[in-house]
Amino acid sequence: MPLSIVAIPALESNYVWALHNARHAILVDPGEAGAPLDWLAERRLALAAVLVTHHHYDHTDGISAIVKHHPAPVYGPNDERIPQAEHRVGHGDRVRIDPLAIDFEVLDVPGHTTSHIAYYGHGLVLCGDTLFSAGCGRMFEGTPEQMHASLDRLAALPPDTKVLAGHEYTVSNCRFALAVEPNNPSLQARLREAETLRAKNQPTLPSTLGDELEYNPFLRCRQPDVAAAARRREPDCGDSPADVFAVLRRWKDHF
Repeated sequence: MPLSIVAIPALESNYVWALHNARHAILVDPGEAGAPLDWLAERRLALAAVLVTHHHYDHTDGISAIVKHHPAPVYGPNDERIPQAEHRVGHGDRVRIDPLAIDFEVLDVPGHTTSHIAYYGHGLVLCGDTLFSAGCGRMFEGTPEQMHASLDRLAALPPDTKVLAGHEYTVSNCRFALAVEPNNPSLQARLREAETLRAKNQPTLPSTLGDELEYNPFLRCRQPDVAAAARRREPDCGDSPADVFAVLRRWKDHF
């Protein structure tokens, strides 16, 4: 059976990503149990695994209740703050889920948290709160250099890779990005598209890495227009892409 991708809305802005083949399903970052359990029940799917990208409550609080009803292995980073994850994985490891014939490569992508990971394979990347459409996560634990390197790691994946991010932030991210690159036509079109989708209560995700490279300022720190905007914001901005990233992230934090 082909693999289907579903965004299950949860909490205020989260998505619990579900991958299924009409018989078995994987849930990713379940911050609550109710909506994913209802989704599984309505479709009569067996849970094959839970994947976790980082320890924040809005990505983990539903795990215990879900696996109580649907016993399944839980994979996550090597972080004691995720006690539900009995299978600890890190950069270069592989996660194989046999009922769906899925084999993911694990990527370390610290910055939002120090132990954040992503899962890559089958033309998609489950990137949690590292990369959003037209944006990126806040740095709660990591450094600008770490976060920029993590985004570079994701940006190096094939351009047709689907980006399955953890939150629906696209409209607000685009509005900030337009403050950085007001004349970017791809960004202008992305905002119009996102506003139309959200008006219909439809998700703006997944996007693709190729598209993100056209309009996401945090992936465009080497572009002259983006670097110039960062220097206008903070004239003492350094010359490296990580320096530009740091200015953009501080700017977005107070936007």
